[in-house]
Amino acid sequence: MKPLRMLALAGLPLMLVAPAAAQELKIGLASEPTSIDPHFHNLGPNNALRRHVFEGLVGQNAEQKVQPELASSWRAVDETTWEFKLRPNVKFSNGAELTAKDVIYTFCRVPTVENSPSSFTFAVRGFTAVEAPDPHTVVIKTANPLPLVPNNLATIGILSAKANGGENVKFRAGGCEGLGTPPKSVDFNDPAKAVGTGPYRLANYTRGTSIILERNDSYWGRAPHWAKVTFRPMSSQGARVAGLLAGDVDFIENPPIQDFERIKGAGFQIAEGLSNRIIYLHLDQFQDPSWKTPGVKGTDKNPFLDKRVREAVSKAINRQAIVDRIMGGHAVAAGELLPYPLFGATKHFPVEKYDPEAAKKLLAEAGYPNGFEVTLGSPNDRYINDEMIAQAIAQMLTRVGIKTNIDAMTASTFFTRRNKFEFSMYLAGWGADSGEMSNSMNSLVVTLQPDKGLGPTNRGRYSNKQVDELVVKAMATVDDAAREKLLQEASKLAMSDYGIIPLHFEVTPWAFKKGLSYRPRVDQYTLATEVMQVGS
Repeated sequence: MKPLRMLALAGLPLMLVAPAAAQELKIGLASEPTSIDPHFHNLGPNNALRRHVFEGLVGQNAEQKVQPELASSWRAVDETTWEFKLRPNVKFSNGAELTAKDVIYTFCRVPTVENSPSSFTFAVRGFTAVEAPDPHTVVIKTANPLPLVPNNLATIGILSAKANGGENVKFRAGGCEGLGTPPKSVDFNDPAKAVGTGPYRLANYTRGTSIILERNDSYWGRAPHWAKVTFRPMSSQGARVAGLLAGDVDFIENPPIQDFERIKGAGFQIAEGLSNRIIYLHLDQFQDPSWKTPGVKGTDKNPFLDKRVREAVSKAINRQAIVDRIMGGHAVAAGELLPYPLFGATKHFPVEKYDPEAAKKLLAEAGYPNGFEVTLGSPNDRYINDEMIAQAIAQMLTRVGIKTNIDAMTASTFFTRRNKFEFSMYLAGWGADSGEMSNSMNSLVVTLQPDKGLGPTNRGRYSNKQVDELVVKAMATVDDAAREKLLQEASKLAMSDYGIIPLHFEVTPWAFKKGLSYRPRVDQYTLATEVMQVGS
């Protein structure tokens, strides 16, 4: 198969890495991971942290191009069989050697994770058999062609079977045997239980305060420069910048755009690049007539079931004004869920034009000449300027007759409430783990069907049979050109139906002290292994 097309990033110029004494790197996080468990929550901060401790069979570079990690190579034996060759002499942080048994154990454990807000089961669903012909070979058989097996497996951190009592595991599609008692997510808070093959091992975890990693001396690859890495959750933008300027941290995520000049003027550096993260609105389209739409007033029915209302919401939003005034030009207005040229995105996909008069007309045609009232749910510490964006959207919607209130909260509270369907309208973001369109479409737009691994983050409960068929067919189409055409068709259909309202793609910034460098990643991950010291 051809490699996925990748998005070019604007990073710092190449600089020579200078040898330096090992030391601690202190990083200020914009959003705290919700768990140390690598399989609990498919969320950016969690996924970034996971890559330090728990590696996957497959890795991804800064442009999300797949590359060897624990598997040195892989191949499609036929349309329904994949073979992965493991690196020899790889050890877990507890000294146990990596074998195919650990891979099988991991695939079996993923579906057992309890209360996952966004599950990783999509990566292993469809496997009918996973076998180990020898200790360093894994053969995966699937019910149907699954061309994205390597891409999806880049999201799964491998666990030690021995450390978790699963040495005798056998993969069974209907339920594995010999799995033992799988670890609970909370168990990984204990460094002794957080056993991985990564360049770092967990040394200490104090929720809300710090995550401390120490170099894994038995790491199979190039030893990381930093002996110790301390991640400090700092959700307040002001606190992150103050911490950087005071020297309390060396490196921070998402410095506020309005502080760029101040940061640079103080002798610090900023790197930024276009990301795959779409900021969007989901509108609750649950079709059960007995459902009481939360946060909606002025009507006795769910207004968002009417396409005209959804279109009115979209036309009422001035995306370019948000990009220019709130994001300071550090974002790109979006018409679909993934930026071109990532796989499945369409070049020059049209962005909805701001047209408040057309929005008012559509509302009147839908039976809401006087509008209605709604509450917009939003995190206030997860995405760049998320609460400010929500406030701007509320003002824009109110101007066309949809009186919009804001309910902003911390990300942990927001995701918990969102997953309980407590919002009829909410603002959130999504980054495509696989770097291609089927991830975004399946996660956010395909009908929510947990038993089939479809629509896992479609908390707007949009449902369109034709979109579902196109996406599911694409995910089973081996030919790249045919698969991309199907994804483009599905995206065009879902966007024209206003199943979800795309707003903009984030341009992600990082700020750091002089003497460091960082190449922006399209997935927005902050990886200590890629923070370099440079020559003066």
